[in-house]
Amino acid sequence: MLWTANTIIRKFSTSHANYQNKLRLALIGQSLFGQEVYTSLRKQGHKVVGVFTVPDKDGKPDPLAAVAERDGTPVFKFPRWRVKGQAIGEVLEAYRAVGAELNVMPFCSQFIPMSVIEHPKHGSIIYHPSLLPKHRGASAINWTLIEGDKKAGFSVFWADDGLDTGPILLQKECEVEPNDTVDTLYNRFLFPEGIKAMVEAVQLIADGKAPRTPQPEEGASYEGIQKKSNARVNLAQPAEAVHNWIRGHDKVPGAWALIEGQPVTLYGSSMLNGPVPVGQPLEVEGASQPGLITSSGLVLFGSDGKALQVRSLQFEDGKMIPAAKYFSSGDTTSIELTEEEKMMAEEIREIWKGILSNVHVIEDTTDFFKSGAASMDVVRLVEEIKHRCSEVQLQNEDVYMATTFRDFVQMFVRRLRGEDQEEELVVSYATKDINNMTLKMPYQCFIDGRFEDAENGKVYDTVNPTDGSVICKVSYASVADVDRAVAAAKHAFEDGPWGKMNPRDRGRLLYRLADLMEEHQEELATIEAMDSGAVYTLALKTHVGMSIQTFRYFAGWCDKIHGTTIPINQARPNRNLTFTKKEPLGVCAIVIPWNYPLMMLAWKSAACLAAGNTLVLKPAQVTPLTALKFAELTVKAGIPKGVINILPGSGGLVGQRLSDHPDIRKLGFTGSTPIGKQIMKSCAVSNLKKVSLELGGKSPLIIFRDCDLDKAVRMGMSSVYFNKGENCIAAGRLFVEESIHDEFIRRVVKEIKNMKIGDPLDRSTDHGPQNHKAHLDKLVEYCEIGVKEGATLVYGGKQVDRPGFFMEPTVFTDVEDHMFIAKEESFGPVMVVSKFEDGDVEGVLQRANNTEFGLASGVFTRDINKAMYVSERLEAGTVFVNTYNKTDVAAPFGGFKQSGFGKDLGEEALHEYLRTKAVTVEY
Repeated sequence: MLWTANTIIRKFSTSHANYQNKLRLALIGQSLFGQEVYTSLRKQGHKVVGVFTVPDKDGKPDPLAAVAERDGTPVFKFPRWRVKGQAIGEVLEAYRAVGAELNVMPFCSQFIPMSVIEHPKHGSIIYHPSLLPKHRGASAINWTLIEGDKKAGFSVFWADDGLDTGPILLQKECEVEPNDTVDTLYNRFLFPEGIKAMVEAVQLIADGKAPRTPQPEEGASYEGIQKKSNARVNLAQPAEAVHNWIRGHDKVPGAWALIEGQPVTLYGSSMLNGPVPVGQPLEVEGASQPGLITSSGLVLFGSDGKALQVRSLQFEDGKMIPAAKYFSSGDTTSIELTEEEKMMAEEIREIWKGILSNVHVIEDTTDFFKSGAASMDVVRLVEEIKHRCSEVQLQNEDVYMATTFRDFVQMFVRRLRGEDQEEELVVSYATKDINNMTLKMPYQCFIDGRFEDAENGKVYDTVNPTDGSVICKVSYASVADVDRAVAAAKHAFEDGPWGKMNPRDRGRLLYRLADLMEEHQEELATIEAMDSGAVYTLALKTHVGMSIQTFRYFAGWCDKIHGTTIPINQARPNRNLTFTKKEPLGVCAIVIPWNYPLMMLAWKSAACLAAGNTLVLKPAQVTPLTALKFAELTVKAGIPKGVINILPGSGGLVGQRLSDHPDIRKLGFTGSTPIGKQIMKSCAVSNLKKVSLELGGKSPLIIFRDCDLDKAVRMGMSSVYFNKGENCIAAGRLFVEESIHDEFIRRVVKEIKNMKIGDPLDRSTDHGPQNHKAHLDKLVEYCEIGVKEGATLVYGGKQVDRPGFFMEPTVFTDVEDHMFIAKEESFGPVMVVSKFEDGDVEGVLQRANNTEFGLASGVFTRDINKAMYVSERLEAGTVFVNTYNKTDVAAPFGGFKQSGFGKDLGEEALHEYLRTKAVTVEY
């Protein structure tokens, strides 16, 4: 992001600057925002000589006052600064006495006299949450959303005698996401970036570099504070306008509509991008057609026929319910509390008393909000309940749903008993009739056991590489979705049943999951073929088949993970016992590639889960569908909610946030070396999270003249063309001994000509399409470079002349060591062949190892001594002898050098997701 100030573009640099000039500041304002600005300014070395804020409310100080008092900063709590337009003398005198050089007003609800504004040497600066001159006034964020602005932002400006009309010091802007609310926009951008901006602005003033750019009159607007009386929704307009009105009033004052003759306030609006789900009609006054109560909420239709969805409803008496429960909201009967539950209820009553200090007696009918509670009190209530009873996890929304003490206790007890924990999984499917079946494919994010749209409402197309057609639209996860998924995984690990589960029971769930995958294997293989281009028979045997084997293998490990006892020197006369424990890490992130979508998921997540961790997984953006189908099967298998979370979307957005997130303790990645390096750096800088990386390769395959040539040709072709060359361990370079070189090439080309290229769902197809268009283009360019550098193109090298993303199987010979194609991975069906002199074992070994990669390698020879000698000296994590691509779930897999570190598969994979604790006991 860039700062714009008086045509000057500044890169934001508050956090690491070593500023020389410091100011004496008066902070005038309130709120948590004011508190954070105060704290940040003091960290930068500025002197806060006085804090001027509002009086305590119900005996509680404002957050700004609380932190300033704790620091010993002078705090003044004036109920007002002026009377009948004139400054109050004693207030003015107290203010002048602190000797401020600059007034900083991060958020201020009081009217400040001009004699105060103009008093300091540098005047006063104010934060305003809009891009002035647009949306002047007290409801700027609301109107940004109500008017459907595509850009939001804030201004730091010089105070004058007008209403938000002073010269601009700096501004910053951001995109408005389709489903942003006042809260999400504020929390994502306006709050954190606004704090930094206030610090930046103060330093610009201290350094004498602060601009004063007059506000233009063009585009200026002023909107008043919205009141409940004029917040009724006009439903006779397009759906997006209705959505903007609702979200612009969420949560205060709340947009409302007449439903069955009663005013009902609408919260949690989002545009409905997928098909409209089935629901029960509901008459909404003024709507072009009836709304629908569905399993996900209330669907409303705009005048343009498009739809939006509302998550929560609030009635006139203050009661809030999930919109999905509108027709059943009155059906809940009271439950009788046990003696133990009654004791808990009294503990909750004490918590309410502590928060509602102005209420002398907490009755069953006491309403939390009507008694004066605010949003910060909601947070406090939820956190105190968590502290007293960790088995029950409440969300802020739960308080809004049960506002009276009686309803809150009933909700708490039901949650404690587990009566309302498990809900039937609601899945919106994209359907397709293909491969003699009707595919039902989830397309939304999978977070905390539920499928739901991305918070920002964004979607993208996933494409069938066979013909370039769109399969369906898939949710495009946001940073906010990552944060929710990590929070769900953290809760599932720390407080849910998964973390407390007996390892043998955990293994039983993984076995059940493997059984379900096997039961749905044809469906999974069809999705894999359609979404990634894998030949169906290969998808069935390898992509899906090995995934099932992987989960079964690691399910068996669950109850066999243990530490050891260690003899140590005894400290006589006492005795000591030292033992180790193997413990799960916590929340793990997994980022997988597009070449084996399901199998890469299985290789990493099975070991992760067997070790007892929870996970957030990001499938490749171009191949999300099998991962989302897998998510559905995990629910059927009984995996507790929050244990597995799956977020389709961008690597640069979702993957980066996973790398940076402080609550993630491990990240497993398969992909390119440059991205792996960036991930490793981000993981180190954020919280030094554990990392395992399976990265690029340029695997050498050495074929000696004493090999079984028929087998070498067959396996050599498999080493290159298996899975259309989209194979991390593919033989990137073949070294063929000179005396058999020409015959080897002749046989390879003959076999290629017999390969059938076509629809991956055709059982006779040998070679399917490349995964996506950009990769196909890269392969064509790769071959063009090979020809340009002088390698001999024996066969292929072009795109197949047919719809879809098909590449001809390609063969290059006469490839010299300095050439691009000799050093760089193609990740496609390109055989790169170099010959070596007969008998030159040491020479070919030196050439084979002359690469920064070390994922796999291979050798073909009948001489066992030669095979063992070569395998010892090849610098690669895997060496195949007289075979290739022979991986097994029990054998560790991983690379050397810049092909990464850490292992998938086998017992060693478990160590990537465990930590060792040493315990010493004296007795």
